[in-house]
Amino acid sequence: MRVGIIGTGAISYKHAQAYANIGYRVKVCTDINAEAGRRFADQFGAEFVPGYEEVCRHPEVDFVDVCTFPDFRLQPLGICAESGKHIQVQKPIATNLETARQMVETARKAGIQLGVVSQHRFDESSQFVHKAVACGRLGKLLQADCYVKWHRTAAYYSRPIKGSWAVEGGGALINQAIHQLDILRWIAGPVSEVFGFWQLGALHRIESEDVVNAVVRYGSGATGAVQASTAFWPGYTERTEFHGTRGTAIISGDKLTTWDVQDDEGEPPPLAADVASGASDPMAISLEPFERQFRDFGEAIRTGRKPLVAGEEGYQALELVMAVYQSCRSGEKVRLPL
Repeated sequence: MRVGIIGTGAISYKHAQAYANIGYRVKVCTDINAEAGRRFADQFGAEFVPGYEEVCRHPEVDFVDVCTFPDFRLQPLGICAESGKHIQVQKPIATNLETARQMVETARKAGIQLGVVSQHRFDESSQFVHKAVACGRLGKLLQADCYVKWHRTAAYYSRPIKGSWAVEGGGALINQAIHQLDILRWIAGPVSEVFGFWQLGALHRIESEDVVNAVVRYGSGATGAVQASTAFWPGYTERTEFHGTRGTAIISGDKLTTWDVQDDEGEPPPLAADVASGASDPMAISLEPFERQFRDFGEAIRTGRKPLVAGEEGYQALELVMAVYQSCRSGEKVRLPL
């Protein structure tokens, strides 16, 4: 697979390394900072071009990978739709549901694949728990929670666009904890209602939330708690917890750290303690789940099937984020369509 990358910031280096590991080639790249873009191109043996349109129309590109801020998604998608190029975007899918809906519909009409990078679905731990819950090994699911108590420095938020509503879509929930929200929804099922409280700029000089809490009810009747923050020094490993009538599974970072299930039979759980987490360093994350997701996206392109995290799944994760935000603003419970 030959890839064109739009945006050569920190996350693009992780993507490029993962592509190299699985035999994909970064063919072309662009960045609004030409100097940074050329450095990236030199490091990975890619061609640098001055505009994103050239990446989306490049004749030697199989799919485009958008590693920009989330306010820039629909523009390259539109060009990809015109040129028949598949496209993968960094999470979140967009900063608002209207744009996300338009993205999904545009890709559908053009017959191109739209993927959203949500690499934690490809952690061995998440894959195991998803299968185990679906098979009933935890019994009836009673509670599913996530706790993302991270820390980001003042320097991290030094640019005005960081933590802004217009460019990033919000703060800790949409930019950090959206991974765990996606895992909750994937494993525990759709959420029917939420109620939230937030603190805007509790520690950092940002206009959005750096502390947010919500309670959720799933369509199944299970309940849960969601906590997300970038204000808690020094930062703690995130946890996603699933509690059923027969036992509990806890994912810490990218590993399954707890499996307490009564009279359990079946595949042994992949218990581990050496977790990787972006609790205090955004780049302290494993390459392996990226590699698995990128292979899945490439296979989806080859076969025509949907990728595991398509535009629809990106939309659903964003829908949950927006419901929490709406509740925090209104002070009222918000219902979601099932």
